Amino acid sequence: MSPSVRRGFTWAVLVAASLVVLGVFLQVYFIASYIFGAGEDALDAHKDLGGLVHLFEVLALLAAIGAYWKAWKGLILPAALAVIGTVQLGFADGDEWVGGLHGLLALVVLILAHAVVMRCVRDLGLGRHGGATPH
Repeated sequence: MSPSVRRGFTWAVLVAASLVVLGVFLQVYFIASYIFGAGEDALDAHKDLGGLVHLFEVLALLAAIGAYWKAWKGLILPAALAVIGTVQLGFADGDEWVGGLHGLLALVVLILAHAVVMRCVRDLGLGRHGGATPH
């Protein structure tokens, strides 16, 4: 695969993972607003955005397959993001203590998405020192 195609896929991973980070922050805001009395609209926004965030988790993994083709170690974080994100979504309907895992794993999703973003920033040479590192 040509370096320019890999770079395009890496940009796609960066955008998708960045949208996950942004989405998690917004979801926390919406659910907190609901808890503090904003009403069903806030809960609906939280749920609707959750579906989009999960879509971006999966898209980040799919783009990462192209970005890290034959450099399979690069897939570890995007794969973990998609898997943990799917498990986290599964706990959304949990009761009491089990349901709390939904919120706890949201923090893990946020951390993983940030790690994916930082890896892409480094691989694209967007950091302070510039110069992309090979996959």
